Amino acid sequence: MAAVQTANPPTFESVWAALQELTASQKETDRIIRENAERSDQRQEKTDKILGKLGKRMGEVIEYMVAPNLREKFREIGYDFPSATQNSDVSDRTNNIHLEIDIKLENGDKALLIEVKTKLSTEDVQDHIERLGKMRTYADLHGDKRTFLGAVASVVMSENVRDFALKQGFFVIEPSGETFNIISPKDQPKEW
Repeated sequence: MAAVQTANPPTFESVWAALQELTASQKETDRIIRENAERSDQRQEKTDKILGKLGKRMGEVIEYMVAPNLREKFREIGYDFPSATQNSDVSDRTNNIHLEIDIKLENGDKALLIEVKTKLSTEDVQDHIERLGKMRTYADLHGDKRTFLGAVASVVMSENVRDFALKQGFFVIEPSGETFNIISPKDQPKEW
């Protein structure tokens, strides 16, 4: 019968050396994971910038497609705005009022501020409510007594967002075939 050999039991030194090797290996693994996460974050930032620029460009395309015919379309539903301005802003440093307006239609009594998005969200509608409030405050501070109305325009808009915008008193502008439609709020348009 052959004799069975038993392995030497590990010594403290061999266990300690294995633990140090494992710790060094874990630190190297953590370093690699951190570097990969940083690279991933940098790639995500670049992707977000590209998508942001693309979204902005799409919004500009929508503005240029919609803007030329807006005055005529609003005239068809009873609003005459002889003046149209794209991409204007208000920057009142004294009163800390800053806002950007994608499209503004105006006549002597009313001004319609239109927010244009590629894909409209309820947050965009809420932001536009805030924008109109700022515009009203700015106008009051500068003796502008016109009434302000709001509208949102978008290529992509869920039914829930459309309904939300209409309930807020906004006109909704959305594509329809080769042109676009303007949907009036259920009640009177909200005035600011």
